[in-house]
Formats: sequence, C-alpha cells, structure tokens
Amino acid sequence: MTRPAPAADPVPKADSLVPLFAALADPTRLRLLNLIAGRELCVCYLVETLRQSQPKISRHLAYLRKAGVVAARREGKWMHYRLVRPRDPVTASILATVLDSIRRDPKLQADRERLTRACCQPSRFVTLQRAPQPTVL
Repeated sequence: MTRPAPAADPVPKADSLVPLFAALADPTRLRLLNLIAGRELCVCYLVETLRQSQPKISRHLAYLRKAGVVAARREGKWMHYRLVRPRDPVTASILATVLDSIRRDPKLQADRERLTRACCQPSRFVTLQRAPQPTVL
C-alpha cells in the first residue's frame, strides 16, 4: 500500500523569507516597488523618476527579481518591469502589507507624482524620448 505524499506546508520556512526581507531592506528597492505596483514600467522611467543611474536601478531590480517579487520582459532595447505576487500566501501577505505601508509615505508619494509627470510628458525628459508608455496592470 502506498502512502499519499505529505501535504505541502502552508507556512513558509524561515529560510525562504530571508530573500524577501533582504530585498525589502533597502530604500531604493522600496521606492522601485512603490513605482511598479499596479503597472509595468520601462527601466528608463524608473531611472528618470528616481534620478539615479541606470546601472544602480538595474542592480536593484535584479535583486528584486532574485527575491521573486519582480519580473522583467524585453521589448526591443527596452526592459520592462512589473510586480509579481508570490504564490505563498504568507509571503504574499507580507509583500501586500509592505506595499500598503509604503504607499502612504510622503517621499514615495512624491516619487509617484514625478513618475506621472514623466509618463504624461516624456518629451520633457531626454532619457524618455521614444520610450514606450507604461502599461497599467
């Protein structure tokens, strides 16, 4: 007689939470999550909005991808990033709580306002000329 496989543990192991908490422990990464929550953005908009170098933004986005909370796709020479909701309900809840919290931060609200100006008037920003418009998810 074969025994059924044990059910998957609904509570994530502490080790599986380490990459998430490490990814959330950096102010730039929180700012990036704030901007891509609910939309897909070309990296050029993130660079322009946060006023930081493209290599620095890309390095932070790679860190978030490794943690499993950001996905990327290439469209020609443009890289687009979007938020990925974790499958694990505990991890998803942690991320949702963080996103809700940072949404209320005045500095991060200013980032979203700056992004809105960049998205609506890309011709005002040299780095955004010919950049694809953000996609709302």
